Amino acid sequence: MNFDITKKQEDFISKVDSVCKSLRSVEEECYIEDRLNEKLIPEFSKIGMLGCPISKKYGGLGFDILTYCKSLERIGEEGNSMRTFFSVHTSIGQMVLQGWANEDQKKRYLPETTSGKSIMAFALTEPEAGSDPSSLNSQYEDKGEYYLLTGKKHWIGNGTIADIVTTYAKDKTTGKISAFIVDMNSSGIRKKEMKNKMGLLTIKNAEIYFEECGVPKQNLLGQLGQGLNIAYSALIDGRLSVAAGCIGVMNDCLNETLNHAKLRRQHGSLLAKKQLIQQHISRIIIGKESVKWLTYKAACARQKLHDYVEEFKLEQEGWQKKLNRNNTAYSKLRKEADMLTTIAKFHATNIAFDCANRSVQVFGSFGYQKTARVAKHFLDSRATMIYEGANEVLELKIASEALGDAYKAY
Repeated sequence: MNFDITKKQEDFISKVDSVCKSLRSVEEECYIEDRLNEKLIPEFSKIGMLGCPISKKYGGLGFDILTYCKSLERIGEEGNSMRTFFSVHTSIGQMVLQGWANEDQKKRYLPETTSGKSIMAFALTEPEAGSDPSSLNSQYEDKGEYYLLTGKKHWIGNGTIADIVTTYAKDKTTGKISAFIVDMNSSGIRKKEMKNKMGLLTIKNAEIYFEECGVPKQNLLGQLGQGLNIAYSALIDGRLSVAAGCIGVMNDCLNETLNHAKLRRQHGSLLAKKQLIQQHISRIIIGKESVKWLTYKAACARQKLHDYVEEFKLEQEGWQKKLNRNNTAYSKLRKEADMLTTIAKFHATNIAFDCANRSVQVFGSFGYQKTARVAKHFLDSRATMIYEGANEVLELKIASEALGDAYKAY
């Protein structure tokens, strides 16, 4: 398995690096002040990052998934807060449309999102439906020319600034879950920022209330009753993006810790010469390398799934009805991508939090202020163990795959 990239890919990642460096001081200031970094969207739009893995046909750059992950890895060095914006806008936003929307929907929505004129969000989580999305309470009714949507979503990333939201609700009669593309300027929508978070302070989460919101029939995403299938496919990309960002967190923790240990003296010698400090440093390096190659392997598996689906669409009319678990090739590729991204997310988030914790310990009291980069990584990494599938649930998912459905524990 070859993880090498071309000169063109390297050049793009170099552009991402330049933007990250230019935004570092602004991001750090916004983080301390608990406010949105308003320069993020316009600056990353200039280099096309808001459409990195989206087809050129819809205004994107058309890069492969490994390049996208390596870009998120670099962005992750600036913190999970900044990286989460892209996970929401692109991984569980645009990539859902690219994978499941019909041609008219893609032409209508994707070019606006790749240019940064429209921002996306993904509204699945509810107060009573977190790790178990099948228990969501939001409902829709078929009113002839439109669907009437009612319900409450919360912890919606980009929720305060999103223009387009993919959301999920149950048929009031049958209980089957469907997915919808919702324009946030529609009537019957109310949103409220969720405050007092421990971390992730420059990404804004919101509660979104759908109060008899009318959704046009043409905004149904996929087929009726296909909502959970679409949501679970989105989480494959979401988990992969989290894992990629965590590599960046570990890169930054390592650099910060090395620099501090080489400068700080205690008990007559540099921290870097002390064996227990070296143990922290070695554990960060080992963790980072193990996560990196696992995540890259997961990205390649996800690319194989993407390539198969795109080719299937070209060859098959009415592909949405035919592309399902009964398709052996699709089922095998999706299962592999699902499992590898699940393992990558579980491992990456645990290790990133451990690395950030070790870095704070090396910094001592200097690491116990939000002005320290390692403190920001510590706070933000804690959230990654919860969202995109709580790690306890992911462990059960991994074990159930080996044991079989008869032993499913959730």
